[in-house]
Amino acid sequence: MIEVDAVIITAMREEMAPFEERSDTLGRSSTLGQATIRLSSFGPAHVLLVTCGIGLVNAAIATALAVNRSRPARVISAGSAGGLHADVRVGDVVAGTSYVYGGADARMFGYSLGQVPGMPPSYAPAPDLVAAARASDGVRLLRGPVISGDAFVDGTSVDQVRARFPDALATDMESAAIAHTCHLFDVPFLAVRAISDLCGPAAGAEFHLAVEDAAARSADVALGLIAGADRAPQPV
Repeated sequence: MIEVDAVIITAMREEMAPFEERSDTLGRSSTLGQATIRLSSFGPAHVLLVTCGIGLVNAAIATALAVNRSRPARVISAGSAGGLHADVRVGDVVAGTSYVYGGADARMFGYSLGQVPGMPPSYAPAPDLVAAARASDGVRLLRGPVISGDAFVDGTSVDQVRARFPDALATDMESAAIAHTCHLFDVPFLAVRAISDLCGPAAGAEFHLAVEDAAARSADVALGLIAGADRAPQPV
């Protein structure tokens, strides 16, 4: 077991590519359950890169295994997301200020929409990470709620999602599960996701056109959050 400055988690290989390309050192790839992991460094910061696979369960399992393996100072969910709010544009980066499950609904038992019974109404990020998040020049960074589910939101479902979560800025398929896991392990967390589509009729086409650029924009913010960290990996 080692200790690292951060774990960075993406769902897809394309979303991890900018981190691998910008790393100063990059260890050999290995598997951790379903996930692919690589130990890397960015300046003095030591980071475990985790590609978890798409979806809530893949994200939760990979996060739990990575946290147990590396004792990170923080966990960052990076990559792409769909824009929900009218103020959000393709290319924006969203730093999530709360995380809920889009498919969770136990309101008949007194819980909030998006809340898993027995868990908090929403999962909160680390306030210092939210405050420190910065986008590169020419890129807007927005702060607001993020929802996650196992369904890709497109033109057939987006109106219902927006009606249920009118304040949500973005939707993805991993961040709430990662936030949930970090809450259980008491590890500081933040998701920084770049908007690759607006969940409309052309969402699928927009996604494939913008995913590489979205990944790079998300990586800019994530790497800014770990810049200057200097905790060398230590055996535990």
